[in-house]
Amino acid sequence: MARHLLTLDSLGRDGIRHTLDMAVRIKSRGGMTRDALAGGRVGLIFDKPSTRTRVSFEAAIWGLGMLPIALRPDELQLGRGETIADTARVVSRYLSALAIRTFDQAKVEELARYATIPIINALTDDHHPCQALADVMTLEEEFKELAGLRVAFVGDGNNVCHSLIQAAGHLGFALAISTPPGYEPHTEIVAAAQANCRRNGGGIELGHDPKAAVRGADAVYTDVWASMGQEKEREERARIFAGYCVNGALMALAAPRAIFLHCLPAHRGDEVTDEVMDGPQSRVWDEAENRWYTEQALLYLLITGDERGERLG
Repeated sequence: MARHLLTLDSLGRDGIRHTLDMAVRIKSRGGMTRDALAGGRVGLIFDKPSTRTRVSFEAAIWGLGMLPIALRPDELQLGRGETIADTARVVSRYLSALAIRTFDQAKVEELARYATIPIINALTDDHHPCQALADVMTLEEEFKELAGLRVAFVGDGNNVCHSLIQAAGHLGFALAISTPPGYEPHTEIVAAAQANCRRNGGGIELGHDPKAAVRGADAVYTDVWASMGQEKEREERARIFAGYCVNGALMALAAPRAIFLHCLPAHRGDEVTDEVMDGPQSRVWDEAENRWYTEQALLYLLITGDERGERLG
């Protein structure tokens, strides 16, 4: 099992599979495995505001019997000049693991370089691996098998899109991505995933026509057009992305069994309409709940390395 979760590539196909299987096992018990890691401590650094990440991680940590310790930027000496390396060395003496939600991917990677405990990327500007784990768990709950599925991602080629691309590469489903020109996902992430698809099945398609991406899809996924840190671009992005709203007409092009996914929070009326968000095809609340179970499984596996889950009972 991997030592850290920096991106989904850190886990690889086998690590993702172990995490998903264990998450299903934990969910079947209502998320309660309180004796598994009793006495452990997990730090949570939030450089970005959070609802789902904060609550789901605290619930996952508590569900394993550990203590969550949430840290704001103004509570850390990082803001007064202490190096990331020194912070990593110090917290490694106190904690069982550390999850961080921040802007720069390099910050997460530097923490991992110097820490002696697992470091978990709880979101950066480039990747959102914890969200992708919940996404694919939701897809498996709905369709049982990922092989043969077509997932459409409509909107910005952002961190959520990057992690879905890596998930498709390792798990072998087809991912059709539609973005406005100039907002495509990073080419190196796409290329690496396409190489994985050649081994594992599936594929990555890039385009600019949302109708072409959604046509026949088993799942339609979108995200906000302006992420945190891009607020000044919101008006311009609203103009550029205007044709990328997932509404009833667009969903009608998907397969009859298609579901709708969104990582949340949603800007209703922008990237998705109420009729889709609250409609019978929406699985966004199941998807959000699954963050709890996948993060609990991830913490257990990274801290213990026990792929059989012997401490879960």
